[in-house]
Amino acid sequence: MMHKLSLTAAATLAATPALAADGPFFSLANSDFVVSIAFLCFVGVLVYAKVPGILMGMLDKRADDIRSELDEARTLREEAQAVLAEFERKQSEVQEQADRIVATAKEEAELMAEQAQADLEKSIARRLAAAEDQIASAEQGAVREVRDTAIAVSVAAARTVLAKGMNADKANGLIDDAIADVDARLH
Repeated sequence: MMHKLSLTAAATLAATPALAADGPFFSLANSDFVVSIAFLCFVGVLVYAKVPGILMGMLDKRADDIRSELDEARTLREEAQAVLAEFERKQSEVQEQADRIVATAKEEAELMAEQAQADLEKSIARRLAAAEDQIASAEQGAVREVRDTAIAVSVAAARTVLAKGMNADKANGLIDDAIADVDARLH
């Protein structure tokens, strides 16, 4: 097996294109020479038709297109970053505004609670004052009623006592004294 591999390698190295053709190399009968001449003519036609320049122009145009696309992508990226920064700024402003609204609402709620507490205390104080006034009025009414009853009882008792121990001369004297007393108080 080893022998076959070495023969194959030797045959491969020995078979060059120059040795594959018959006859001298610079003859039209040699296919390698003809192919080489045809290749050189083909390259010459390509150079004469300015194909390498056209290819280079196409490659340059493609490079310019890629460059412009990269510039456009860079511009779009910068715009996107600016929009993102603007959005983040607006988001922070909205968050700050929301925080201020919440703080204001809390303050207003606290003020309203304090006001409600003060109003409740005032209402309770008014009701207590009204109840105390009613109690005082009722107390005065009760005192007046007791006094009137006491006066009525006293007058009745005095009438009874006077009626039993009073004669006409004494009654006339009391009437005269009462008239004088009333006259003195009126003038």
